[in-house]
Amino acid sequence: MVKEFRYDDVPVLETTGGKLKGYFYNGEYIFKGVPYAEADRFRMPRPAKWEGVKDACSYGFVCPLMKEETPAAELMVPHRYWPQNEHCQNLNIWTKALDDEKKMPVVVWLHGGGYFAGSSIEQVSYDGFNMCMNGDVVVVSVNHRLNILGYLDLSPFGEKYKNSGNAGHADMVAALKWIHDNIALFGGDPENVTIFGQSGGGMKVADLMQIADADGLFQKGLIMSGVGDKNIMPSCTGNGRAIVTEILKELSIPENQVEKLETIPYYELVTAYTKVSPAVAAKGEYIGGCPLVNDYFKGNPLDYGFRDHAFEIPVMVGSVFGEFSFAPASYNKNELDEGQMKEIIREVYGEHTDEMADLFKETYPGKKLTDLLLVDRVMRQPSKRLAKLHAKGKKAKAYLYDFTLEFPYQHNKIAWHCSDIPFFFHNTELVEVCQIPDVAEKLEKQIFGAFMAFAKTGKPECAELPSWEEVTPDVEPTMIFDRKCEIRYNFDDKLFEKIDSILPPFNLMEMMANDENAIQH
Repeated sequence: MVKEFRYDDVPVLETTGGKLKGYFYNGEYIFKGVPYAEADRFRMPRPAKWEGVKDACSYGFVCPLMKEETPAAELMVPHRYWPQNEHCQNLNIWTKALDDEKKMPVVVWLHGGGYFAGSSIEQVSYDGFNMCMNGDVVVVSVNHRLNILGYLDLSPFGEKYKNSGNAGHADMVAALKWIHDNIALFGGDPENVTIFGQSGGGMKVADLMQIADADGLFQKGLIMSGVGDKNIMPSCTGNGRAIVTEILKELSIPENQVEKLETIPYYELVTAYTKVSPAVAAKGEYIGGCPLVNDYFKGNPLDYGFRDHAFEIPVMVGSVFGEFSFAPASYNKNELDEGQMKEIIREVYGEHTDEMADLFKETYPGKKLTDLLLVDRVMRQPSKRLAKLHAKGKKAKAYLYDFTLEFPYQHNKIAWHCSDIPFFFHNTELVEVCQIPDVAEKLEKQIFGAFMAFAKTGKPECAELPSWEEVTPDVEPTMIFDRKCEIRYNFDDKLFEKIDSILPPFNLMEMMANDENAIQH
């Protein structure tokens, strides 16, 4: 059946920045590459303004990356690549109605990639069409400055660079301000906005809860595989005098001409930064790359505590079973008996193997013993701590989930980082590896239903799921998303306690390097 497309009769909208022209496709109005702000390099964003009618039918530029991407593991996380430009402050909108009386809930996607990479359309599953269509919500995805463009502090070199160490976060605040002031034109309710993100995007959700300038611009938050602690990503403190001084030396620029850094070609700046930053970091000095703790940004709540206002924001927090275990196994777990699996486990746990096997069976009944080696040590424990910390505020509720699905890939590979995103977006149909007969469609309905209920009411109540209780300072009800969804209470505390007593502290960078080598070879 031919789908309906319209352009000529789609009305021009008068936004705070200027006039916009989008298009209609198959039941939705779509606006792409909408400017929400503009900024000079290392400066705070200012509201975008344009003359005439802005065509909003093409995605906007994404932030330049510090190194060229190499397509890999596309079956696991299919990607899209797009033209880059540091003038990347734009957003995309999917909506069913251009009617300021509709007041539909608004969901705003903050992409992953840490604070240094990614884009609003980077993954195929980021597309907002199906979420809008099936959830009756207005979907917005945001691009903003990253890496040294978004997170390099030049404030010691002049007032005009004030807060440049948080330029990327200031972009997001500017985007939320634009959404608040304009989303009613797109049928959205500016007083019912949920921000959500995965990985670095999840970190951005928690970060925005720690920024007073964002207060009132969103009411709920979903953090997906995005809670890090100081063992994973230490907070950025101090200032940029040391790193910027070394960059200037490397580029043979006198300090009194620091403004030349505003116009030097991006990749020359990247090359200089990459060369000098390891030595500066080795001295314990600030090198940027993540938001700077200061009067503007109050820091990771696990390190600095939540601001009072953050306790008023309902949150969903979750992670997936395997997170960063991208590398394929050297064995087929489905062909191994228990004894063979224990021998593989023994390579890691030695004399503790039998005890760990019994504990793993208790924690994750039905999973293969070898999956013990893939249990996430990156996000699950910090996610639990964040939810309990939020619960101590006793103002808004926090909900925990654990995505533990196995996929029909590499002998029933356990859920990896990003594998839950298609289910939250209602986009499993776009991702080949998600095609699991009699499983994917049902689980997508459950996960998507819970998220849409949360976006509308602050509670993830879904008819297809068991009752989902909120976290308390003492009890951690966790919704298990799998072939069978169920609530379990503090179910993995003993497992993590034992793992941490046996294994050395987790090193994410080492694991990612090993996985990258395994994937490429």
